[in-house]
Amino acid sequence: MASLFANVLKVHQWVYEHSGGVVGHRALFGNPTLLLRTVGRKTGQARTSALTYGRDGADYLVTASNGGSPRPPGWLANVKAEPECEIQVGRRKLAVIARATLPDDPDYARRWAIVDKANKGRYSAYQKMTKRPIAVVVLTPVS
Repeated sequence: MASLFANVLKVHQWVYEHSGGVVGHRALFGNPTLLLRTVGRKTGQARTSALTYGRDGADYLVTASNGGSPRPPGWLANVKAEPECEIQVGRRKLAVIARATLPDDPDYARRWAIVDKANKGRYSAYQKMTKRPIAVVVLTPVS
C-alpha cells in the first residue's frame, strides 16, 4: 500500500511539473501543494519535491514528515545546507529562504497546527509513527 501511495505522489508531482502548474496545486486529495526546488547538497543537482503547505502570513509552511519515517526527507538536509531555494505555487514561482523549526521554537506549535490542518490531521498521525520531532520548515519569500 505504501508503494502505491508513493507512486501516486510521483505521478502527481510529474503532472504538476509538466503542466507548468496548471494542474497539481490542489489535485492530490484537495490539499494545497507546492513544488519545492532545492539543490542537492552532495550532488549539486536540482531537486524538486511536491509538498502540502499551509500559510502563515506571507510565509509558506511545509513539514519534513517523510510519511512518519524515522529518517527525515532528503530535501530537509538540502535546505539546511542551502536555504535559498524556489517554490512554485500553481503557476507562480517564488524565491524563498527556508528555515527549519522544531518544538523548541516558540512559534512551532502554532505553525504545526496550521500545516496539520491543511493536511487534514495526517501530520499528527505521522508524528505518532516516529520518535524524531518533525520539523516545520518556514519558506519566506524574498522581496
